[in-house]
Amino acid sequence: MNATSTTRTGATRAESWDDLVTAALLGTDRRPRADAAPGREAPLALLDAAAVATVRRRAGLRPARAARRPEPAPEDPRPALPAAAAHRLATLLADRSAGAGGGRRGSAPDLTELLPQWLAAAVAHGYAAPAQLLPSLLDAARGRTDLRPAALAFAGPRALWLARLNADWRFALRAAPGGGAALPGPEDAEAVHRLWQEGLFAERVALLGALRTRAPVRARELLASTWPQERAEDRLMFLDAMRAGLSVEDEPFLERALGDRSRNVRATAAELLSALAGSALAARMAVRAAVCVALDRTQRTPAIVVEPPLECDSSMERDGVVATPPAGRGERSWWLGQLVEATPLGTWSERLGGRTARQIVALPVTDGWQDELHAAWCRAAMRQRDAEWSRALLGAPSAPEAGGPGAVSLAERAKLLAALDPAQRAAWVAGFIATHGLSEAFQLLGVCAVPWAAPLGRSVVDALNIARDAGSYPWSFSGVMGLAERCLDPAETARLEALLAIPDEREDAAPGAGGYWAEAFQRLVTTLRLRAAMADELAPPASTRAPAPVEASAQPPDAAG
Repeated sequence: MNATSTTRTGATRAESWDDLVTAALLGTDRRPRADAAPGREAPLALLDAAAVATVRRRAGLRPARAARRPEPAPEDPRPALPAAAAHRLATLLADRSAGAGGGRRGSAPDLTELLPQWLAAAVAHGYAAPAQLLPSLLDAARGRTDLRPAALAFAGPRALWLARLNADWRFALRAAPGGGAALPGPEDAEAVHRLWQEGLFAERVALLGALRTRAPVRARELLASTWPQERAEDRLMFLDAMRAGLSVEDEPFLERALGDRSRNVRATAAELLSALAGSALAARMAVRAAVCVALDRTQRTPAIVVEPPLECDSSMERDGVVATPPAGRGERSWWLGQLVEATPLGTWSERLGGRTARQIVALPVTDGWQDELHAAWCRAAMRQRDAEWSRALLGAPSAPEAGGPGAVSLAERAKLLAALDPAQRAAWVAGFIATHGLSEAFQLLGVCAVPWAAPLGRSVVDALNIARDAGSYPWSFSGVMGLAERCLDPAETARLEALLAIPDEREDAAPGAGGYWAEAFQRLVTTLRLRAAMADELAPPASTRAPAPVEASAQPPDAAG
């Protein structure tokens, strides 16, 4: 066939693929083809021509060199997941749409909310992910960023191998240190130096973070070697990486960073130095704060007297004090708060007559400065993670919901609770719920260790029961119910059995409330049983478990929950 010949469908070699696409888009009525075969309907003729053109285009491709075959997937040396647990994971991954719709949830567990807990437990046991479930696992992590850390830890090195072959899973490479590439160890000085000098920014941040955990001195030296040449935004990110393993040995470097040309870098350096109780900056702040806060002994009852700074001089600004307050805030109170926040909390006992933190917090503060002073102490306790001061500022759990000596909101109380050990945290929140119920406790429950300690779990169940018996509007407790499903110890299941019946509704109760409560408690019981089954499925076979100590043999088999 020569270059001008016509096919039996009427398509010529001169007719381009673009011409056919244009005719299809505009329609054959608006773009008729002059060489269409007679007697053939125009749309069908266009499709015939497109089919012929497609075959011609494919036949005209030149043979290409075969692409390089991908490297084999890396081996995962971790033990295989037990068969029952693998089946459970497949079920959880297949139920990704559960709970997405609105309306009543019914009594069935929300499997999507159990997936993060299952992944955390599988990672803790050290299992390898089943190869056939890796695509579904990566798809789930792609849609839910909260799943990614545990999902990628469980998926292991094969997740990175797959991510290099599928653009949809490239998030795994971004989440991995150095984009999935193995970082050199501190012993390989040449490779460390080369990556620091030539690597991408994300690789350099990952390298610095890895070195801070294993060789902090080497990490600091590496950062100091290029510090003057780094961009301000990069210096800020590198400085933030120094939070890991922060020690007094970092003080000279951070002191030099106080003179940085970037205000954000200076502020971050000052924050890190103030977290080091023995640093020179902390001592300077303590001297300034001591001038502003003193004990008034002239009255029968001792009180704290406050005289905020009259100015913010250049030395204060160098130490991280921001001179300009936010809108609506007075300058002097703004400066005072920053000085007290950066002062080591141990300073105040000597300054205020040898009193303990609880005694200091109980002292009256003159001239209306109490809220400002206590709020600054709260920020200091959070920054320095001081448990004694956190307990003092939290006050008794029976105090008003947004109260406490120093906390002005429940969010601040939650931050103070984070400085306590898990048992103290749970006991305090249990006391709060016993006094105030559950309506204000949601933020506080979120900082408690999982599974909830027995006293906390009992207080939550009792408060839910009280709310049900009082005819409370049931949907207002759906958030706490969701937390209970994920956080209650499965050992509490027996106590919930009595709550499954539909109670007699009070006249002033919300319509249908009794049925909702029974449904919600049924879902809670079912979920707890499911969590117990998941834990059993993930437990290693008895033949591979370490022998239990003799003194622990008397415990019931489910004592650990």
